[in-house]
Amino acid sequence: MSTPDDLPVSEYAFPGSLRDRLVGAILAGEKITTTFLLRELEIDDEPMPAVGDRAAVVDSAGRPVGVETIEDVRVVRLADVDLAHALGEGEGYATVAEWRAGHESFWHGQEYREYVGDPEFHVDDDTLAVLVRFSFQAG
Repeated sequence: MSTPDDLPVSEYAFPGSLRDRLVGAILAGEKITTTFLLRELEIDDEPMPAVGDRAAVVDSAGRPVGVETIEDVRVVRLADVDLAHALGEGEGYATVAEWRAGHESFWHGQEYREYVGDPEFHVDDDTLAVLVRFSFQAG
């Protein structure tokens, strides 16, 4: 097995309390899915993740906490996100509507809007999202 130092970095949200909660959910085995918007790949000049890709998950201080392995990747409209994916996010969502509201709060927040370079950025049903399911090994 490669050590985290040999792998690309996987960052959840921005450093701070949200990332800390998400990494905690990963470490607890509660978070096995994640979502990001397709446009982020272009912004970050990164390729689409693929099944089998591995990355070092880092905490808010940039310390590796373990290795994720991509198990499944799908690109869907936000309106087509399913309950299994929402539940797998490990953030306590009981419905897709709760998942959507939580994620829209993030995507419509100032920090995300600064990241995408659009102070009026807004998602809708047709916004394309990348849904990822992963396994995780602490270390």
